[in-house]
Amino acid sequence: MQAPSKNPIRISWQALFSVLMFGFMYLPILVLGFYSFNQSPNSAQWGGFTLSWYVKFFNDSRILSALSDSLKVAFCAVGISAIIGTLMAVGLARYKFPGKQLYQGVSYLPLIIPDIAIAVSTLVFLAVIAVPLSLWTIVAAHTVFCLSYVAFVVSTRLVNLNPHLEEAAQDLGATPYQSLVMVLLPELMPAIVSGCLLAFVLSMDDFLISSFTAGGGATTLPMEIFSRIRTSVKPDINALSVVLMVTSGAVALIAETIRYRSEKKRLQ
Repeated sequence: MQAPSKNPIRISWQALFSVLMFGFMYLPILVLGFYSFNQSPNSAQWGGFTLSWYVKFFNDSRILSALSDSLKVAFCAVGISAIIGTLMAVGLARYKFPGKQLYQGVSYLPLIIPDIAIAVSTLVFLAVIAVPLSLWTIVAAHTVFCLSYVAFVVSTRLVNLNPHLEEAAQDLGATPYQSLVMVLLPELMPAIVSGCLLAFVLSMDDFLISSFTAGGGATTLPMEIFSRIRTSVKPDINALSVVLMVTSGAVALIAETIRYRSEKKRLQ
């Protein structure tokens, strides 16, 4: 009696392509994380396991100063964008006015325009109006693209909301302001928080726009990292990069969790 033959394991080209693609994207990150624990200051050779590089950059005054500047820029830009971006999304979704389509297209342009174009145009504009470069010019430049991200996320939430909620609240005696604050904003709050978290990560990560609009004494964290890796990449920069990636991933996970819970609650 002939023994049943085993089916050979077949690997589709789609699975192979996916493995290669994810390996190409994430293998350098794994290597960077591995060498952040390297005791040797030279990344070309392994000298043993250590956590000293993490301790070193946490005690580095220049890194902490740059981190402070980045946080100031991100919080200010996101705070301004949360207010203006939400109002812009509500206005575009709920009201009709001349030139609405043109304004809507211009509002979302920072989503598709390259960062270098935004950086150069912002620098030229600041030079024309004779505004000296400082930390606040970085805030203004970051607000431009953060505004579009917040407005885009909030607008996607508005599409799925009942457009007659505010009308029903006003029929029950609420003023337009009360219907906005007490009815519409609570429904939009998960999208506002998600948009703000996304904008915060993008602001902390930005290098091009910050380097073009920064004045003397204003140095964000990406600018400080770039100034240190011109000659060589030290293990303390590897450690800092790992911390930034973990933090960014945690913020993105929080934003996605908020969005998922909001969507699940809406469908119930």
